[in-house]
Formats: sequence, C-alpha cells, structure tokens
Amino acid sequence: MAQNFRRYTLHNIGTTAASIPNAAAFDSFDTIVGIHITNKDPNQALVDVYINDGTNDIYLAKEIPIPSGSALQVLDGGAKIVVKSGDRLWIKSSLATSLDAWVSAVDDISQ
Repeated sequence: MAQNFRRYTLHNIGTTAASIPNAAAFDSFDTIVGIHITNKDPNQALVDVYINDGTNDIYLAKEIPIPSGSALQVLDGGAKIVVKSGDRLWIKSSLATSLDAWVSAVDDISQ
C-alpha cells in the first residue's frame, strides 16, 4: 500500500504559538514521524511543542532549551505520534521570531 508522505514548515515562530498553516492537515488517522526545530536567534530559546486534541493541550516538550544556532529533534529513535482529525500541532518559543520548524507526517494511514 502506498503511503502519502507530507511535510509542513513553520518560519519565524515566536512567543505566540504557531500551528501548521492548514488547520485540516490532520484529516484522518495520520502519523507524525519527525519534528525538527532550529533556533536562529543569537540567544537560547525555550520551546514548547504540544498537540491540542480539541479540548486539551498535550505537551510533547515543555520549555526545552535550544542554544543559539542549534536544533532540537522532538521525535527520535523511531518514535512516532498518531494524530486524528481535529488534532493540531503547536510550537511556541520564548523569543520573538526565533525558530523554524520542519514537520514530517504520513497522511491517512490504514487502520
């Protein structure tokens, strides 16, 4: 069975949480297979990464420090996150316009 791989990017993430631009990006049972976040600011940033399930914010990372010029791989070692319709991934920084993020996902996995 063919898989539908997707990639989403977020640029200049700051102190207001940013979500994947397409609110309907997770439209069935999908799998996030990678979240890579880079700090472009000359200062250390603290990053929050969470999924809102329509009611609750469920944190994958909370106030994780990323030194200047460094990156954080939120999912590693083969870890995956299964999401469903209505879930939204959010990323927030302690510094204005300091982060870029790359999210890789598999769309519409079989049940």
